[in-house]
Amino acid sequence: MTDETDKPDVDGETTEQWELINTPLGEKWSGRTRYAAAMFFYKHGEMSAEALEVYRICARLDSENPLPIIRDRGVGQDWLRRMGFE
Repeated sequence: MTDETDKPDVDGETTEQWELINTPLGEKWSGRTRYAAAMFFYKHGEMSAEALEVYRICARLDSENPLPIIRDRGVGQDWLRRMGFE
């Protein structure tokens, strides 16, 4: 039988990843931080592979906002809505 304390803190993890995906542009390593968080959302079925690819491309570009690129490519519309970028 599984004890409640053995369950992963899914809500806490999601909250943490949400904060990371919103790391301010221009901070050192922020592109990589956003990409790592994007991988979390992709693995949980909340982001398309095409949107994840944009985050990968932007990973080394700390000042580059991936959201306009996602919009311009016409991928990840659900993700853009979730991020409040329409």
